[in-house]
Amino acid sequence: MTHAASSHTTDVAIIGAGPTALFAAFECRMLRLDCILTDVLDSVGGQCAALYPEKPIYDIPAHPSITGGDLIAALEEQIAPFNVPRLLGSRVSHLEGGPGAFTLKNERGDTIHAKAIIIAAGAGAFGPNRPPLDGLDAYERSGAVQYYVKKRADFTGKRIVVAGGGDSALDWALSLSDIAEKVYLVHRRDRFRGAPETLAQIEAKITAGAIEKAVPYQLHGLKGENGQLTHVDLIAMDDTVRSLEADVLLPFYGLSTDLGPVAAWGLETQRSTIPVNPATMQTSLEGIFAIGDVAQYAGKMKLILQGFSEGAVAAHAAHHVAHPDKALRFEHSTSRGQPGTP
Repeated sequence: MTHAASSHTTDVAIIGAGPTALFAAFECRMLRLDCILTDVLDSVGGQCAALYPEKPIYDIPAHPSITGGDLIAALEEQIAPFNVPRLLGSRVSHLEGGPGAFTLKNERGDTIHAKAIIIAAGAGAFGPNRPPLDGLDAYERSGAVQYYVKKRADFTGKRIVVAGGGDSALDWALSLSDIAEKVYLVHRRDRFRGAPETLAQIEAKITAGAIEKAVPYQLHGLKGENGQLTHVDLIAMDDTVRSLEADVLLPFYGLSTDLGPVAAWGLETQRSTIPVNPATMQTSLEGIFAIGDVAQYAGKMKLILQGFSEGAVAAHAAHHVAHPDKALRFEHSTSRGQPGTP
């Protein structure tokens, strides 16, 4: 079925639909700014939904612990009264115009006419760094090789090889060791990068036999038939090969990120980030703001909670662009109340 291209007119176009973008939409609507959410993914949530929907987050204010999926659900509930429109499943690729009169188009052909733009693209276009293994595609298609744990219960009773030396590898090795038949933790050196408490928990699991450490090894090959994995081969620096019986390989080698078409819009960029003025979150182009992981300034911390603050700052600054003739007086939500739906 062919998609009929649509056209939208709004005050603020928000590029991205992760947690920072969702809260920015809330802040825009609280200021009575119309807005629209866009994302290359076909659902909202960004990395929270795609990478760690079941993983707990501990530094969201008022939530001692909340999973990525539940955080997105709560943010969706918060903006539900506003009926914020969204264009999902297609990357915004084209920009023209200037402050008060921007035109955006996505790769599907949809058009957005906006007075201001907030880029909340997270890490940009993200995807996993894939290990260079023969026949990898077939195992990815079958689910024998996965880069994100979306549903922890799917790994119950499995023999799992977790590869990597950072937080994701350590966290999932710990979590899955409670339900898996066997968990191997593979790294090229006998030193891991993690919080002291996490490293202590890993050592305790190794001592108890719940996790087996395979170091110093690197991934060497996959064995099986028709995409069904039976063994993961490892290789040491001296070319010694070790074969592990396995049902699933989880390589955690980080994300490959880039800004995609945004990098060609004439914005000042810096290593897949966009420098901004932290007082307004404005980029080097007037009327275009950036928030969340993609924004860069002195003292920047890549925390969701800081992205929420940036969303509020950007929304207030965008109001001056969208309605330069209308004074905006700061008010607390307890005094102002929630505006009606558009």
